[in-house]
Amino acid sequence: MAYLAGVSSKVSAHTFGRAVSTASFTLAMLALAGCGADATGPQPNGTATVQGSGTATAPAQIDMTCDNAPYPSQEWIACEQANFARTGDALREQVSSPAFTQRFQTQSAANIQSYMARAQKDNSWLSPQSGNTSNTPLCATWAQPCAGDPFAYPEAEGKDGKPFYTNEAEVTPVVFYDRECARISGRVWAPKGSKAGDGLPNIVIQNGSVQAPETLYWWAAQMLVRNSYVVMTFDPRGQGRSDQQTPTGQQGSNANPVVFWNGLVDAIDFFRSTPSKPYPHNVTCKDTYPTQTTASNPFVERTDKKRLGIAGHSLGGTGVSVVQSYGAQGAEAWPGKIDSANPVKVVVAWDGIFTAANGSTGNAGGNTPGGTGSGGSAPAVVPRVPILGINGEYGLAPTPFTQPPDPKKTTTNFREWVKGGQPVIEMTIAGSTHYEFSLLPDFPASSWCPNADSGHCSGGWGNEFTKHYTLAWFDRWLKKSGEKGFDSADARLLDDNGANGRVKMSFRYHSARNFPTRSGSAQVCDDIRKGC
Repeated sequence: MAYLAGVSSKVSAHTFGRAVSTASFTLAMLALAGCGADATGPQPNGTATVQGSGTATAPAQIDMTCDNAPYPSQEWIACEQANFARTGDALREQVSSPAFTQRFQTQSAANIQSYMARAQKDNSWLSPQSGNTSNTPLCATWAQPCAGDPFAYPEAEGKDGKPFYTNEAEVTPVVFYDRECARISGRVWAPKGSKAGDGLPNIVIQNGSVQAPETLYWWAAQMLVRNSYVVMTFDPRGQGRSDQQTPTGQQGSNANPVVFWNGLVDAIDFFRSTPSKPYPHNVTCKDTYPTQTTASNPFVERTDKKRLGIAGHSLGGTGVSVVQSYGAQGAEAWPGKIDSANPVKVVVAWDGIFTAANGSTGNAGGNTPGGTGSGGSAPAVVPRVPILGINGEYGLAPTPFTQPPDPKKTTTNFREWVKGGQPVIEMTIAGSTHYEFSLLPDFPASSWCPNADSGHCSGGWGNEFTKHYTLAWFDRWLKKSGEKGFDSADARLLDDNGANGRVKMSFRYHSARNFPTRSGSAQVCDDIRKGC
């Protein structure tokens, strides 16, 4: 889930805005009053040089004070205060940055205008008379927090704005029907200058649930495009600029979690459709609405169809866990229409690996057991391909720990993947929340835009960690010799003592790995922060 649990798609934008402001203020004050605005306290330190051998670096001397602090003690409390304070860093950065605030408000207004322009051009998006619902998804306008990183748009002057869209990428909006004739809005992204026959690896990214729009995940799309991937982002049914419901009234988002696996299969089908083998649901749903749909992926001829990865957040992480499973022994058969067998080769789940072992995602959940999964409503999950899981430490509604949690809680899914014989890494970021992966202004998270004066967001804590391992994991399993990232992928995954290594891993929860390097060296570690 990328928004606060329980938010209804029927809540008005005005009510939602007030709810967001209240929640943000409360959480910010909790972080500030309970922990100190400067987040001081015992902090890990230490770095090391990345080695190119694909073998973990020798343990560095990092500060293990908080790992070893006895409970109960003042030392334990001081560590918790300092760690929890990090969850307020993003809020503090945003409210203190005029450059961020101005760009955010400008982009929010522009997004409302583009939404209204679409409705004026095609009023079936809003018209109950045409079979659609007047209760549109809460983030349909992509306004206010729904805008995500405000520097990630073509209108922005900085690194991820005009320069990215002009010099580094080609981005094409697409609309296609899902299997029940709801319209799905998305984008396909390709490196600038790529062409048919290049055979690039490719990734489909699925949002978190409740009301997270695709804009919140453009950080990942842009990172991947810069590293020679073709990418698709989209709004699942019931979210963002996709339809809230089907013509027969079937809902989307959390009201109908099945869209996070059925809908992902449909998105994969569209992503792999070609002019000679067009997307089939556009044919069966033809003329449901007057909206012009996209017949097939406009960049498909630039892709290597043998190298597909998928990434998802929260309930989207449940979705990618389910979808990778199709076709495995003991799981359901691949249900797609374009491929005869499951084409997915590797998975990344942000706060969201799902297994039947715990009936939930990998989300640490703070002091709330059970994570954020959809429980027994999901099909059986069988580990079939390599998976990377990165978890937030304090969950959806961050509150400080009052006693030590079970340190192995977040590696339950890791152990299931090991039992299944598939490569796996699962890690938890220190001082992090569920919103490290969906960049929501005004929501609690660790630093993700420490300085906006340069015209873009860069640096920070949890999201930089996520970028590092997400890219390295996809490079490990999808890149070929001679391609950017192939030679260094193992070393990046094993750079425990680097800037995005153990120094950023939770001292409350274990982070673990079990995968082979390209040379065949087994990399097994049940507690990376402790040292392997």
